[in-house]
Amino acid sequence: MRPAVQSGGGTLETARATGGMLDGERAWWRAFPDGLLAGVDEAGRGPLAGPVVAAAVAMAPAAAECFYAGPLAGLTDSKQLTPARRAAFFDFLSRAADTWLGVGWCSAAEIDDLNILCATHLAMGRALAALPLRPDHAFVDGLPVKGLPCPSTAIIGGDGKSLLVAAASVVAKVLRDRHMEELGTRHPEYGFASNKGYGAAGHIAALLRHGPCPEHRRSFRPVRDALQVQRGRAADEQIHRKNPS
Repeated sequence: MRPAVQSGGGTLETARATGGMLDGERAWWRAFPDGLLAGVDEAGRGPLAGPVVAAAVAMAPAAAECFYAGPLAGLTDSKQLTPARRAAFFDFLSRAADTWLGVGWCSAAEIDDLNILCATHLAMGRALAALPLRPDHAFVDGLPVKGLPCPSTAIIGGDGKSLLVAAASVVAKVLRDRHMEELGTRHPEYGFASNKGYGAAGHIAALLRHGPCPEHRRSFRPVRDALQVQRGRAADEQIHRKNPS
């Protein structure tokens, strides 16, 4: 039976950047050799449209050591990788032995209801809960997160310091990007396939021209501004219809 693992609420000293992406994992596995450790990260906090996606990745220690020296060599923060490199890492993680993935999503509507921070934390909890094995502990990128289904340790910049967190960042990023590309076929006017929902100039221009679609986050100011423009335009058109002269 795996041991009960107590929460390490702050940043784990051994998980700081000391030159190796497995330093923190190795320290935790030495302390809890029978425990299951996961890394958690998210993608999509900043965009104006689409979901926020979190992923959790857990590996057996021997598998992590093997992969770190081989197919996952060079794995780091997904934002620092090319799309092709991200896709290659994602494909490997999806089929690797002794590797378990969980994914959690929060929709634009949930983001508007909860706020982006709470929605991100909810997505992280969903990702951990979606793992096929229950983790004993999680390394989480960024600041501490309350309410997760297992104890956790926050690591600021964790996607560049922890192999498991970096793996989670790749899974979340690839899945969210692919989802936004699919949304782009349904709403081509916004350029989601290229901007992934972020506030690029062309996206803002399309928002002001067409107004938001159901995938836009209405709690985000540029979307609210576009809604006001759309309502003002509709009011002007109604006045014009009543007084065509």
